Amino acid sequence: MVRTKLLLVAVCAAAVAIGCAGVAAVEIGEKGPDFTLAGTDGRVYNLATFKDAKAVVVVFTCNHCPVAKAYEDRLIELAKTYGERGVAVVAINANDPKIIPEDSFENMVKRANAKDYPHPYLYDADQSVAKAYGATCTPHVFVLDQERKLAYVGAVDDNNDARRVQTHWLKNALDALLKGETPEIQVTRQRGCSIKWTPER
Repeated sequence: MVRTKLLLVAVCAAAVAIGCAGVAAVEIGEKGPDFTLAGTDGRVYNLATFKDAKAVVVVFTCNHCPVAKAYEDRLIELAKTYGERGVAVVAINANDPKIIPEDSFENMVKRANAKDYPHPYLYDADQSVAKAYGATCTPHVFVLDQERKLAYVGAVDDNNDARRVQTHWLKNALDALLKGETPEIQVTRQRGCSIKWTPER
């Protein structure tokens, strides 16, 4: 079991090197692309759904990736604590379920219910939203300020192991925005499993 888990992490690390080197399609200061996506709770969401939020954290994630799983509880806690401060967290899965069956919408519903997500978990079925943002990995974070302009993009923090984190990039960016300030660090290198794109025909 341990060996299998280590193998998964190794595969994921390879995916990082291959699939996560791109830069965001959205640049700092530009408006975040809108979307209309179905959630696991049966609702349809777009940016207007969060019109009263002081900031919106759009995080591309999935069910299967070991790195995404490592950050799952941190994102749940962040959605709860920062939700009380007016921040909305939105998780989006863009993986092709034909490549990774575990990332199907049906399995998204099961995972969201099992973990009792406090935030929406949306399905980017045609992968257009991930492409519009320039997402490459799971997880890959995009923070939109009150004007829905990109204020931070990259990783949640500096270590997959929550016990070894030294720098909380996402939290630091949100704290700055909530004080009306510009985040000191606006771009970090995203890391995780590569998004599983549908092969072009």
